[in-house]
Order: sequence, then C-alpha cells, then structure tokens
Amino acid sequence: MKLYKYFWLSLVVVLLDQFIKLLVHFNMEMGALGEIKLLGDWFKIHYILNPGMAFGLKLDATYGKLALSLFRILATVGIAYYITVLVRKSSHPGLIWCVALILGGAVGNVIDSTFYGLLIPGNLPVDAPMAVFHGQVIDMIYLDIWEGPLPSWIPFIGGKYYSFWPIFNIADASIFVGVCLILIMQKRFFAPVSKATPTTELPETNQAQTKEN
Repeated sequence: MKLYKYFWLSLVVVLLDQFIKLLVHFNMEMGALGEIKLLGDWFKIHYILNPGMAFGLKLDATYGKLALSLFRILATVGIAYYITVLVRKSSHPGLIWCVALILGGAVGNVIDSTFYGLLIPGNLPVDAPMAVFHGQVIDMIYLDIWEGPLPSWIPFIGGKYYSFWPIFNIADASIFVGVCLILIMQKRFFAPVSKATPTTELPETNQAQTKEN
C-alpha cells in the first residue's frame, strides 16, 4: 500500500485528463467557434488538436511524432520505476507525490498520441504514415493573459504577433505542477536524512553497581 497510493494519484490524473478530453471532443466544436468563456477573455475552454509536444509545440519531421510517442512511452516507464526507487529509499513523501503527478500527466498524453489516431475519427493527421503512435493530443485550457505584436526593435523576434499563453490540458498541467513543486521544494525534498546518534547504554551489571555506589 505504501507504493500503490502514489500510483493511485497518477491514475486519478489519467482518468480526469481522459474524461475531460473526451468530453470536449464529443461536445465542442473545434476552434474559436466552439469556444467557451469561463472568465471573460482570460480563461477559456478552446478545443484544438496538438500534433506535437506539450503546450502547442510541434515537430516538423515526418517521423518526428513517432519518435516523440516512443520517447514518451519509455519516459513513462522510467518515471514509474523511479517512483518505486524513491519509495524503497524512503525519500521525502512530497517528492514522490510530485513524481506521481508527472507520471499521471505523462500517461495521459501517451494515451492520446498512441491510440487517438486509431480510435477517434478526425484525430489522425492527413500526412501521418500510420494510425498508431500518430494521434494528436487534445488541448482545451486557454489562459489568454497577453497576446499582441512585439516592438520591432527587439532582435530576431520583434515586429511579429505572438501569444505567450499556450493552450494545454490536464495532463500538461499535472506535469507542470509536479515539476514546479520539485524545483521550489528541492532543498526540502533532497535534504539528507539525519540519522539519530545511538545512545550508549551501560550493561545491567554496571548499572547495578553504579546504583549501589
């Protein structure tokens, strides 16, 4: 139970992530037409398909998505094994909970990229060489904090229109929160465990003699 409770958290993240993704897919139109404003223009539900990495990043290579999907699977297995190592070493529970959040987010996006192209109509990119491992991740959480053109005097990126708040999903958020908490709490999470100095006890015969004296 000491180990499985962390995997239960990962499972909860996966189920919540998949439930919201499928709920959005089957009940919303893609793009701005189906957009739902929850807090004005600041916080919206905006359905898009992400063919690449987290937070809207993309891979242009034809087989880049295949490599990314396989890497995600290997990384997920590695993270799950890392949790078992941390538990065996009696690491800080907060660290293990954070890694469990990361694992849940990783599994959530692995399911999308591995199976959605095969199981969900319209999810597979037109130029995908195969259905498996080429599914697109469903993103929907849009925090529109700021977007607009950058001043032309900024080198390389100036004069162009940018949006600095990407659209993401529950899995991305779980990974982000887990990583941020580890970075913030790293001194506590990775602090060496102090071992109590064993007390030296006198043999019973010596204790008895001491009392007599």
